[in-house]
Amino acid sequence: MILLVKYGNIFLVKLNKTKIKEKVMLSIKFRKEGKKHQKIMRVILVDSRKTVNSGLANEIFGWVDPVSKKVELKKERILEWISKGAQPTSSVHNLLVKQNIIEGKKVAVHKKAKKKEEAK
Repeated sequence: MILLVKYGNIFLVKLNKTKIKEKVMLSIKFRKEGKKHQKIMRVILVDSRKTVNSGLANEIFGWVDPVSKKVELKKERILEWISKGAQPTSSVHNLLVKQNIIEGKKVAVHKKAKKKEEAK
């Protein structure tokens, strides 16, 4: 049995009177494309639960060519989706800061080394 439950301005789907389907979280991510040694990365908007290569991108914002260092992005569309609640990944956040699309500091993307506990 499916019920619609109004929660503020949003309608949520209620299944079996116990489970509520949550709102979809959108992420701005990179998707790798191109041939071997000729890679480009598309900047896309995708559901955070889906994989990037699933083919279910909601919108394509532009591309980045890491070999020739060329970047082409749709600034207005990116800012619109960020204002709606889409979250960029760390790498995309750093690209947006570098291109002066958003303000802020860059985020450390590298993994932190595990601290070894001293043996007593």
